[in-house]
Amino acid sequence: MSLLERIDANDSDDGIEQGKRLIRVGDDRGVSLSERLAYRLHRLAWRTPFHAFRLRGRFPLRLLAVPKDPIAGDKAVGAAILGGAFVYRGKTVAIDRFSFNDPGLGADFSDYLQSFAWLRDLAAAATREKAAKRAETLVQKWLAAYAAQVSEPAWRPDLWGRRILFWTAYAPYLLSSRDMVYRSAVLNALARGARHLDRGADKAPAGLPRITAWVGVIVSALVIQGGPARLRAGEAGLARALAGGLHEDGGMVSRSPRQQLLLVELLSQLRAAYIAGRREMPEESAEALEGGVSALLAVMLGDEQLSSWQGGNAMSKRRIAAAIEGSGMRARAMRQARGWGYQRLESRKSVVVFDAAPPPPSRALAGGCASTLAFEFSDGPDRLVVNCGGAGAGILPPALTEALRTTAAHSTLTLGDRNSTAVHEDGTLGKGVSQVELSRDETAGIVTVEASHDGYARRFGILHQRQLTLSADGKELGGEDRLIPTGRRHRAQATPFAVRFHLAPGVEVTSTADGQGALLRVKGAAAWQFRCRGGVLAIEDSVAIDGESQVHPSLQLVIAGETPPDGMTISWLFKRAG
Repeated sequence: MSLLERIDANDSDDGIEQGKRLIRVGDDRGVSLSERLAYRLHRLAWRTPFHAFRLRGRFPLRLLAVPKDPIAGDKAVGAAILGGAFVYRGKTVAIDRFSFNDPGLGADFSDYLQSFAWLRDLAAAATREKAAKRAETLVQKWLAAYAAQVSEPAWRPDLWGRRILFWTAYAPYLLSSRDMVYRSAVLNALARGARHLDRGADKAPAGLPRITAWVGVIVSALVIQGGPARLRAGEAGLARALAGGLHEDGGMVSRSPRQQLLLVELLSQLRAAYIAGRREMPEESAEALEGGVSALLAVMLGDEQLSSWQGGNAMSKRRIAAAIEGSGMRARAMRQARGWGYQRLESRKSVVVFDAAPPPPSRALAGGCASTLAFEFSDGPDRLVVNCGGAGAGILPPALTEALRTTAAHSTLTLGDRNSTAVHEDGTLGKGVSQVELSRDETAGIVTVEASHDGYARRFGILHQRQLTLSADGKELGGEDRLIPTGRRHRAQATPFAVRFHLAPGVEVTSTADGQGALLRVKGAAAWQFRCRGGVLAIEDSVAIDGESQVHPSLQLVIAGETPPDGMTISWLFKRAG
C-alpha cells in the first residue's frame, strides 16, 4: 500500500464545499524601502562592539536535553560524506578542499552546509563513533571561520535556527570528544547563537526564514538555556510568524511546495524538542504542523513526489516520505485548498493538481511563477502532463531560470504570447492575475473544477476560464478553455492563443491521421489518447527539470489558433486506451 493510500485509509472525508467562491490576491507591494533599510541597518549592527557585548554571557556546561531528529536521513548521501564528498542535488564538492564561504557553491548548497542539515544523512550512514570524527572536524572548521565574527551568511537568523536544531539533535556526534576546549567552543557558539536570535528573529524576512528563526529560539530555551522567559518570547514570536507566513488551511503564503516540505520538517523537529524538554507543543504550532502535512499531500502526484510549482520540482521521494512519516501526523491530502490554492482531483489511479489561485505575493517568494490555471496529471506512478519545473536548488543558466517562471513553461493557456502575470528579472511579479473565481462539484464520483482568472482582462479584454473534469473511474480527463470577453476593452482584431500540455520525459507521442489527436505511451503502462477541438494541434520540443535540478528533453502538445473578439472555446480530452 502506498503512502497516500495508508493515509487515506485512516482519515475521514475532508468536506468539499459546493458552489462558487472568489480568491483575490493579497497586498503585494513587496518589501518596502523602509523594511529593506531596517534589515540592512540591523545587519550592520552585527559588526558593532555593542552587539558583541549583547552576545556575551554564561554558556552551558551541557545540554538540558537531546531531541531526537524524527526525520530519517539519506544513507547514500551520508556514505558520500564519510567517503570525503558532499553531494547535493547533482553537485559534488570534495570535503578536504571546500570552504564554508566559497561563493561558487551557490546559495542553496551553501545554506545546506551552513545549516548542518547534512548531519542527518551522516548519522544515517554510520555508527556514532565513525560519524563523530567527520562531524567534529567540520564543526571545528566552521568555528574557526565564523564563531568569533558575526557576519552573513553564517549568522543569518534562519541559518542559526536550523543550526541549533541540528547541533542539539546530533550533540552525541559533536560533543563526544574529550577535548574540553572544543566542547566549550561548541556550547559557547550555541549560547551566542541563541542570544543573536533573541534580538534578530523578528528581523528575518517574513515567511519560512522568520518561522525558522523563532523555532531556533524555542529549541534553545528547551534544550540549551534561557528558561521560561525565552520560551514565552519564542512561542509568542513563532505564533506571529506562523500567522503571517501561513494561510488558514496550513499552506504557505509563498505557495511553494518546496517550502511546504521544509516547513513540515522544521515543525516536526520542533515537536521533538518539546518532547525532549517534557513540554506540550502549543496548540497553534501543532495545528500548523497538521495543516502543513495536509497541504503538502495535496500537491503530491501518484508517484508520491511533489508537483512542480513556484520554482520547485519533484524532489526526492525518499525525503518526502521521511518528512511525512517523521511528522507523526495522519493528515489527509487536502483536496479543496483555500489560501494554498491547489485543487486536487483524484479518481482511482489518476491524480490531477490544479493551480486555481493567483500567484504568491512578491514579499512571500522571490522568483514566483505565472502559473495560474496550469495543471499536472499522473496515472498511478507515471507522470503524463507536467510543468517544466523550476530551478529549485540547482544552478541553471539565467535565461532558462527566467523562462521556467513564464506562463508558457506551465501546462495552461497563453494569450498573445504574454504571461498571465508579468514576470520581472529581479524575481518579483508584476500586474496580471488579481482574482480567481472558483467552483467545484463532486456528483456521482465525477470531479469537476472550474476556475477563471483576469490576468488578460486589462491587456486583451478577455477572461480565461478553464474547466477540468475527471471521470469516476479515472480513465478520462476532459477540459475546456474558454476565452470570454469582459466588455472592459474593445478589441477589433483576433488574438493568438496557445494551450500547452508539457509531457513528462519518457512519454512517447504519435499524431493521429487527422491531426487533431495523439497517442501517448509510457513504457510498461497504459496508453492514453488525446483529442482536441478549437485549434491546430502540434507536437513541439520542451524541457523538464527533475528533482536533482537536471534538465531533460521532453515534448509538449500545443493547441494553437486565434480567438475572435467575441471569444471562443477550446476543448480537449485525455482518455486511457483499453
